Amino acid sequence: MITTLTGTSFIGYSRSTGTQPCGQAVNPATGEALAPVYLSATSEEVEQAMALAAAAFPVYSNLPGKTRAAFLRKIAEKIEAVVEDIVIRGPQETALPEPRMRGETGRTVGQLRMFATLLEEGSWVDARIERAQLDRQPIPKVDLRSMLRPLGPVAVFCASNFPLAFSVAGGDTASALAAGCPVVVIAHSSHPGCAEIIANAVIAAAKECDMPEGVFSVLYGGGRMVGQAVVKHPVIQAVGFTGSRAAGTALMDTAAKRPQPIPVYAEMSSINPIVFLPGALAKGETALAEAYYGSLTLGAGQFCTNPGLVFLPEGQGDEFLAKLKSLVEVGSPSTMLNASICKAFADATESLSNISEVNVLARSSAEKGHGQCAPSVFTVSVEDFLKNEHLQSEMFGPGALIVRGSVAQIEAAIAKLEGQLTASLHGTVEELTQYSGLVNALQQRAGRLIFNGFPTGVEVCNSMVHGGPFPATSDGRSSSVGTMAIYRFCRAIAWQSFPDAALPLELQEGNPLGIRRME
Repeated sequence: MITTLTGTSFIGYSRSTGTQPCGQAVNPATGEALAPVYLSATSEEVEQAMALAAAAFPVYSNLPGKTRAAFLRKIAEKIEAVVEDIVIRGPQETALPEPRMRGETGRTVGQLRMFATLLEEGSWVDARIERAQLDRQPIPKVDLRSMLRPLGPVAVFCASNFPLAFSVAGGDTASALAAGCPVVVIAHSSHPGCAEIIANAVIAAAKECDMPEGVFSVLYGGGRMVGQAVVKHPVIQAVGFTGSRAAGTALMDTAAKRPQPIPVYAEMSSINPIVFLPGALAKGETALAEAYYGSLTLGAGQFCTNPGLVFLPEGQGDEFLAKLKSLVEVGSPSTMLNASICKAFADATESLSNISEVNVLARSSAEKGHGQCAPSVFTVSVEDFLKNEHLQSEMFGPGALIVRGSVAQIEAAIAKLEGQLTASLHGTVEELTQYSGLVNALQQRAGRLIFNGFPTGVEVCNSMVHGGPFPATSDGRSSSVGTMAIYRFCRAIAWQSFPDAALPLELQEGNPLGIRRME
């Protein structure tokens, strides 16, 4: 490996000198502990990281957009330079295969370059100009100009299931840096080596681009210890998080109880309902079952968009169920990301099978190895589904619950679901009109609606919405994927009656940056 792993935090451009162990990466396929032992940042080092971020903010936030864009592009270059390190260490820590690690590296650098392009174009700041009309009657109109400005230093928590794209230099970090916010990352205990490899790349880019030292830090020590201390710290002005509902709501509670409450943008829990209408079933139930099974088991079901809930019209879909049953029964086991996730999936499926109203459609008969799971699918009537809130709980893995009832009952059930990241509808174009109430119900419950497709696979682009009503996310007005993510880390500021030379370039009369403005 090019990168030497030391097991220590990044406090700006310095490395931690803490001595308290906080854990090691464990190979989920074998249970083998991987060197090195990682050391927790001390409370003094947390304070130092906060002080550096606070000092960096007024400098970094006022850099021209094109300068920040160059920094993001340099990070992408540095990550690409260590991709061979990533594909060695990543599978060891996560059991994710080499092609997945290469693909996720590509997505990560793609996100960084996407935000760089956004900064270079410049109109994301939403510049609005109202010129003075001093002779207006009965009250003169003052000159008023507004735009978005960065909030301040941001805390980012790495996700367990995406060691790159939702971690150290993932979407939360890229969007916060793009907005002009220094970032303090809390590394995830499941893939600390990947975190160190990426952090080294980001720090190298920051130095090469002459960024202020506190623009970026990475702390080891976990969410309960270091993470909570970071969120409580008055320097931090927003939080980005992807993970469990319990951890996300704990961070929300901490942030709300601060003397100055701050926003927590948490992506937490989603079962991503799919509705199969008669028109879709008529086109071919076997092919539909095969496509659904592929989405359900992709990546061992460890995606936040995994389709864990299916609504099937009563009296229809027998071929779909028969084919799905045959696929599940011979389904291959998969190694999960870590022992905790594997146990949680086993517990969730066992709990579901013990509910008297729930029937087991199929379980894989394959023998599971260390840290492995296998597909499981259950069925229940819509009436019993609505009686038991536990049936809406997420099974993070290749597990699904199929709910059967009339289309009218399905529409009523959709309206009672918790918030979701996605909702999918399979049918004909005519059925979209015929069942418009169902479409509207799905729209109210999810951030992304999918027609005749499956939710796994999230396109990183300008129009993507990866968010949804609680508990899918803590704030359904935001997205953690795509360029809309930048708006989480900004606030609007207006300048009234300022002389032109004192205005930000984006608001000056001559529009020196040549950006699109509302005027």
